[in-house]
Formats: sequence, structure tokens, C-alpha cells
Amino acid sequence: MSLGCDFSVLEELTSNAKKIQDNVLDKILKTNANTEYLHRFLEGSSDKELFKKNVPVVSYEDVKPYIDRVANGEPSDIISGEPITTFNRSSGTSSGNQKIYPTNNIYFENLLFGYALSSVVMSKHVDGYKQGKMMIFRFTHQISPTPCGLPIAPALTSFTKSKYYSRMAKNSTSPYVVALCPDPKQSMYCQLLCGLVQRDEVVSVGTTFPSVLVQIVHFLENYWKELSSNIRSGHVSDWITDLSCRDSVSIILGEPNAELADLIEKECRQESWQGIITRLWPKTKCIETIVTGTMSQHIPALDYYSNKLPLVSKVYASSEAFYGLNLNPLSKPQHVSYTFLPNMSYFEFIHVDADGEATSEIVDLVDVKLGDYYEPLVTNYSGSLHRCKVGDILQVTGFYNNTPQFRFVRRKNTVLCVDVEPTTEEDISKALARATVVLESSDLILTGFTCYGDISTVPGHYVFYVELKAKVNNGTTVLQLDNKVLVEYCCVMEESLSGIYRRLRGDEGSIGALEIRVVQKGTFDSLMEFFVSRGSSISQYKTPICIKSAEALQVLEDKVLARFFSDRSPTL
Repeated sequence: MSLGCDFSVLEELTSNAKKIQDNVLDKILKTNANTEYLHRFLEGSSDKELFKKNVPVVSYEDVKPYIDRVANGEPSDIISGEPITTFNRSSGTSSGNQKIYPTNNIYFENLLFGYALSSVVMSKHVDGYKQGKMMIFRFTHQISPTPCGLPIAPALTSFTKSKYYSRMAKNSTSPYVVALCPDPKQSMYCQLLCGLVQRDEVVSVGTTFPSVLVQIVHFLENYWKELSSNIRSGHVSDWITDLSCRDSVSIILGEPNAELADLIEKECRQESWQGIITRLWPKTKCIETIVTGTMSQHIPALDYYSNKLPLVSKVYASSEAFYGLNLNPLSKPQHVSYTFLPNMSYFEFIHVDADGEATSEIVDLVDVKLGDYYEPLVTNYSGSLHRCKVGDILQVTGFYNNTPQFRFVRRKNTVLCVDVEPTTEEDISKALARATVVLESSDLILTGFTCYGDISTVPGHYVFYVELKAKVNNGTTVLQLDNKVLVEYCCVMEESLSGIYRRLRGDEGSIGALEIRVVQKGTFDSLMEFFVSRGSSISQYKTPICIKSAEALQVLEDKVLARFFSDRSPTL
């Protein structure tokens, strides 16, 4: 697939969405109709109407036994008419469980095409985007074999290590080999060093998910003196032992540069790190990272570190498929909508109400209605997923030509419940956004957040772990915590939750007072390291909005500094 995309390609796709979707399904069915899975329902037919009538709507758990059989060595034609080339592994931080998806080169071609088209969109909206360099941090995870001998890795690792990604990496501040470094600490250090040396060329800074970018700023806080020393001496630190990293970064580092080293030290020594991104990379036009859904919890920290540069959520994609693009990339996070690309997979939509409960209606991509809510179904080219629920709730916000645009609302499943209240990701995100105002009035910013439902107490109650940072360094590493402020933070959180929660918390007393546990600086870095050590990819890591692992909870508990509770029942 060519990287030579232009806006005419987008116009053609979105103007002919129905025809393209029909062609996509026809191709998928002709390729996969005789697989063991589909043959039960279609008996070799590639008829679209028979597909819709006979093939059931499923979840991942329904198709997992077939995927496992292929991973364990049975023929791939159980599920796919095309050879399977690799298995993508999801991060597991959204659902609590890692999933594997058989895939082939079409998936990677789609990613390449989607990212190339997103760059066309960015060039239209961001002056100098094509001419500048991107400091987009990429990390790869170890690839391991399945019993059948095919590789398994996080989707972004497989893509980054493929021939497709190397064609995208030409305008990056870091050499391609640095992203391939198996040691994330060495890779992060080298990517920062390359970015600092080329600071005047950087127009965009980013990571796939914002929790990683916040961790990179924390890393910079700990290593800026050493990075500056490397630039001053023209010599890469001895602990960078990966030879590919060392050799390629040494070329970029070049001769000693005392002037740049002085500038970095001057900026990083300041009491406040507000705007540190724009101070170190002054031509940066935007931050590229996904801040829709629960990722919005990181907006205050990113605004602080970037002096409120535009936060760009470019694409909507997952391990299952690439879905669409944000055609208005400079829009505020709460206004982001994604235009689906009809050539990526075959998409259907289950109509749901605002609470995510399904109605009986399933419609095609071009038949969704403005303002309504849907859960997408994916039928992809690899043959592993047919009418499979993705688990996201989307709302139709408009159309671009004949193609709908969707706002990501939330993941479908309830996140917290200690009684009978269904608290969703969206509920928590809204409460968090409202309570953040309390922190800002006290010159605190939230840099990490997660929660769990504690039912060891009677009644059960919500526990929120928060990592806080003072906007101005007071000359001490001890965070000053104001009891009144944090109790009010608890109360505002409760006031912002659903009516059902407030009733059970107040009148019925079946939910206990909401609790905030403030954790030490770096705790959420440790949480990420915990998940990465258990197979998650740094590039795909999203801080779980709710913790389900007892071991992960212990990582947090070991670093709790103080506890605060709401001191009044929320109003109904």
C-alpha cells in the first residue's frame, strides 16, 4: 500500500461508503466462506443476506476456542481462508484479560494506510507539519512463539517491527533501531536524547496513550542532568549498552554542545515544570495522544506540561481493526469524533440506548442515525472475527459525505459496583473532570488515577488512588496535602456520580463514604512496570481505570501516603 495518500482518497472512500462496504464483505466471505467456523452457517455461500441471517453476533469469548486451536497448531483454515502470519495480543488493561487475535498482512497494510491518511489530515490543519520532525515515542515488546510456531506480540510491536512501519519512521527524531530496543529504559533515554538534540525541528510530541507520555516527563525529571551531560560531552552514557542504539544515537548526538546543555539545565532547574514541553521543544504545535474516553483523566497533566497545546486524538484503532480518523484534529478532546473508513473492515452496529442496553436493531455503517448510540460489530479480513462485538459505546455526531462520524462514549461494561449501582467509565470520567477543579484551586495537578470497589468493608465503598504533583516546587520532595481540599475532592466526586449511586450512598446507606488514597510520586510508573512485566506493551499501555488484580492493588497500597473520605452524603 502506497504512502502517497492525499485528500482525494478520503473523499472517494467517504463518498462511496456503501459500495465499498459491500465489496469488503464480499471479499471477506469469498475468502473465508469455507472455513470451519463460517461453513457451519453459510455452507460455502458468500451471500451477504445469508451472512446477516445465519451468522450469529458473538463476543471474543465465543470465538476464542477456535483461535486457541489455531494457536496450538491446528490448520489456520479453521477460521481463515488466508494464511495467518502473526497473533496480535491486546494490552489487557481495559478488560483485565489479554486477548489474542490471528492476523495477516492486510491488518498491517490497513494500519499503514490509516496512519498515512491521518498524516494528510494533520498536514492540512497544522502548519509546517510535513516539514518538521515528530518526537513520537515508540516501544517494542518481546515477540514470542505460539505452539504453532507463529509469533505473538502486542499489535503495535508487530507493526513497529514490520516492513510497513519502517516506511513511516523517516520524519522521526529517533532512528528506527531505537524503537526496536528491547530495553524500555534505554529506548526511552535514547529517544529523549535524540529529541533534545533536534529540539528546534520538533513540531509534534506524542505517544499512543497519555499515561506513557506522563511517565516520560517523570523520566525526564530524573535524567535531565545526565542527558544534558551527554550533550555537553558529545558522549552517550556508558549504561546504554544496546549497540544499535548507541551507534545510531551517537551519530545524531555529534560534537559536544555546551550551549544546548546550558539551555536544558536552565529550563529543567526552574521551580515549576509548567510548559516544560514547549520550553524544551519551542516549535511544538501539538501533542499527539489518545485523550478520549478514560484517557481524559490525563488532560490536566498534559495541559500543564505543554502549556495547553492542542491534544490530538488522531485515530480510532484496536487490536481487532482500524476504524477511523479524526478529521478535525485540533478540536477539543470533548468534541473529538472519528470518521470511519469503510475499506478497513466490514462494520455493523447494534443500536443501544444511552445506558448501553441493546435494542433488537442491527444496522450497516451507512444506516446509523444522527444522535443515536451504537456498539460496533467487526468482521475483519483475517477471518478470525465475524460480527464480533468490540465492547465500545459510540454516538453518531455527524456525517462526512456518506460516512458517519462517531464520538467515543465509553467501554460497555460496568466498571465499579459495590451494591446494585452500575457505574461506568463515562460516570467516572465526568466525576474526575468536575473534581479536578478542586485540585487546581490548590495548585495541584493529577498525574495518575485508578480505582476499585472495596467490598471488604460494610457497606462497601469506592476507593480512588491518585498521584498528585505540586505545580511549583516548594524546595522539598514532601507533597503538602490539605485535608480540607482533599475531603472536598471526595465530596465533589460523589456529587458527580449517578443518581442511583447518590441514593444508595445517602438515603439507603448501602454504599459507604468515597475514599481517596494519595500515593507517592512515581507510583503509577511502578504500576505500568508491573503490567509490562506481565506481558503488556508500553506502547499500548493504558492506566486501568479500575484495578482488578490483587497484585496490582498491592503495588498501589505499598505506596499510599494518606487517606481521605467524603464527610457528607451527596445530594439527590
